[in-house]
Amino acid sequence: MRNILTLFEKAIEIGLPWLGAVSGLGTLAYAITSMLLAQRRPTGQQIGAARKVLRTPYLVIATILFIALAYWLWKPLPLHLSGMVQIFLTLLGAIIMLPNLALYVWGLRTLGSNFNASSGFGVRLVQAHQLITYGPFAYLRHPMYLAVILACWGGLLLYHTWAMLLFAVMMFGLLYRGHREEEALAQAFESEWELYKQAVPGWFPRLKGVSRRDSH
Repeated sequence: MRNILTLFEKAIEIGLPWLGAVSGLGTLAYAITSMLLAQRRPTGQQIGAARKVLRTPYLVIATILFIALAYWLWKPLPLHLSGMVQIFLTLLGAIIMLPNLALYVWGLRTLGSNFNASSGFGVRLVQAHQLITYGPFAYLRHPMYLAVILACWGGLLLYHTWAMLLFAVMMFGLLYRGHREEEALAQAFESEWELYKQAVPGWFPRLKGVSRRDSH
């Protein structure tokens, strides 16, 4: 029995971090590829400094800096945890991180050709942008941003590195980015956006969402 428990603990300590790494890097690669492909689509509504900050060279540089920073700060935090605490945090981190990575991918696939890069400095919609109100967007207006925030905090529990601590804190900036995106959507869709906004919460899901499918 003790040998079985030891094997189970080793599986959690070794297997879950590897699973998280593969899932996280795969999701990141998918997101970066989607962002770069979106640069080829005709531009629609823009607000803020989107024309300046959402150009392909800047996005590529920002992505490289993000990866370099993660690599440089991928060092363990000065924590001294007992074996059981370590196992508990690893398990909890994986439980938080992995489903939220799946939520992000679900949101990205649901957006499809409507996906585009954005930032707190500016937001750009694609030409003939559709207001998506199905999939995860039937329950939250910002399911992907919530998924990123929670995945980073799950990653912090899973890996205990300075990089994950920094990203977990930084990702709260997505709250402001979400606000900026709502400004662009409000300008583009007007009354249709207002109806959607009244029906669907921004960050905390209700028991019942909307299931209609709106497009222009």
